[in-house]
Amino acid sequence: MKLARYLTSATTIATFVCAVAVCVPVFAQDQSAPPGGMPPAGAPSQKQLDIAAARAERKAVVGQNMSLTDTESKAFWSLYDEYEGKMDKIEDRHVREIKDFASHFQNLTNVDARRKLNEVMAISQARLNVQTLYIPKFRAILSDVKVTRFFQIDNKLRALVQCQIAQMVPLAQPSAASENTAPSSTGSTGSAPKSM
Repeated sequence: MKLARYLTSATTIATFVCAVAVCVPVFAQDQSAPPGGMPPAGAPSQKQLDIAAARAERKAVVGQNMSLTDTESKAFWSLYDEYEGKMDKIEDRHVREIKDFASHFQNLTNVDARRKLNEVMAISQARLNVQTLYIPKFRAILSDVKVTRFFQIDNKLRALVQCQIAQMVPLAQPSAASENTAPSSTGSTGSAPKSM
């Protein structure tokens, strides 16, 4: 029975990862407008629909795995939506960083490379800051076991998405000018990035 539940969760998570991968078009053109023109005024674009579907799927995965009581649910879901809103802004920042990198990864200068790495590290830190801010808020409404479970689910979902993104993002390639430039020791961060 546990295996069946695991497989159901794994399938749901895989579906979620695929949906999110569609929402991060690294090398594709922006798909927000239909072929042949702009969407009708007020109509959501395909990209907006894909993002909404991915967020709904993520929420469904959390709901299937949290085993919340009715009382816990009332407090949890409003806090969850607030938390996800903050994390989504960070993910939007990450998408912008990836698109910027994709536009010139084949000939990075040392300045470009430094800026890219610093932004990736800042994004990782921003995610950690939001999680740290929300742990006590979730602890105020749930048991420590359920808070731990929520952050495990959240981290697994984000890790799957980061893995998918990492597979799409190519390694940095130096420009001719930056290949012959000695590394600079100023402004370095002392830690390795989680994902790029």
